[in-house]
Amino acid sequence: MKVIVLGGGLVGAPMARDLASDFEVTVADVNQKSLEKLEGKGITTIRKDLSDPDEVRRLVAGHDFVVSAVPGFMGFKTLKAVIEAGKNVVDIAFFLEDALQLDSLAREKGVIAITDCGVAPGMSNLLIGYAHSLLDETHSAMAACGGLPEKRFWPYEYKAVFSPVDVIEEYVRPARFKQNGLIVVKEALSDAELVDVPGVGTLEAFNTDGLRSLLTTLDIPNMREQTFRYPGYIEKMKMLRHTGFFSEEEIEVKGVKVRPVDVSAKLLFPLWKLKEGEADMTVMKVAVEGKKNGKMMRYSWDMLDRYDPKTRVHSMARTTGYTATAALRLVVKGLYKKKGLTVPEYIGRQKECVDFILEELRKRNVIWNEKVEEI
Repeated sequence: MKVIVLGGGLVGAPMARDLASDFEVTVADVNQKSLEKLEGKGITTIRKDLSDPDEVRRLVAGHDFVVSAVPGFMGFKTLKAVIEAGKNVVDIAFFLEDALQLDSLAREKGVIAITDCGVAPGMSNLLIGYAHSLLDETHSAMAACGGLPEKRFWPYEYKAVFSPVDVIEEYVRPARFKQNGLIVVKEALSDAELVDVPGVGTLEAFNTDGLRSLLTTLDIPNMREQTFRYPGYIEKMKMLRHTGFFSEEEIEVKGVKVRPVDVSAKLLFPLWKLKEGEADMTVMKVAVEGKKNGKMMRYSWDMLDRYDPKTRVHSMARTTGYTATAALRLVVKGLYKKKGLTVPEYIGRQKECVDFILEELRKRNVIWNEKVEEI
């Protein structure tokens, strides 16, 4: 079976290496340096500009399955091109557009298209969907996630495996959550609180717009998504945002028009970039509460994952990428067959699918600890 991974960056490359153990894998990327790192790994590489949907359609034509790991701003049109080409696809691009708009196209083409299939969104949706399917009434759901460097360096104490523009978007886009059945909108970085995480220490959590499809797909009256960072980070990002460093409106500097967000991304990327061998960790919590057989119950999951020095794969790449490769294997094995556009909470309705993905992650030492309790 031929699989093509679109994007060979810090997440795309580990996904390709993971899939190469079972499939014939090709990676396409415009960055030659990213492709060179995959040479000698039993993976075919192709240098292509993936920003052109026509090129994407031609590129995926000779493959059986597609994994999309392009930057968010390219995600929707890339996914649409893949579906138009009639290919099954797992996507982790996390674009702003509503992926469910492509459901009718995916069904028309007879393909399975799984989007938002990372850690958060991704595993958060899947586990919330699973708990929701177990309860008679679901009252609330929350998810909180943070990718952090093991070593803290001033001034930001933060490192990213994603495009800096995609990270900045979390600090700009208003956060939507549900309260008493209504969608409420607050500014990003709002409602800061301190959270003690065993094995890590005290982190600060803030509202982010990560519920995405959960706002419309599941009937849960109270839902919230948060992001974890080291204490003090929120105020730094608020200051930059308030000053205008994250603005997309052009300003003129010495006769040249520039977008402040582009300049900020250029300056922040060297400080935020995870260097090869630099240890990071991923912290995540998911909790769902409701009634089952007349009793109030809580289903919760915790995950603390760290950089793997043996494989030299960063934690955020492991927790995000291996979720996507597990979903691909899920489809290939015939465990998930629903044609059309799928968000992870749909997969969460099927216990055998949840068990399969959790086991695939466990095999790669990404461990989710489950707790079920009466409250």
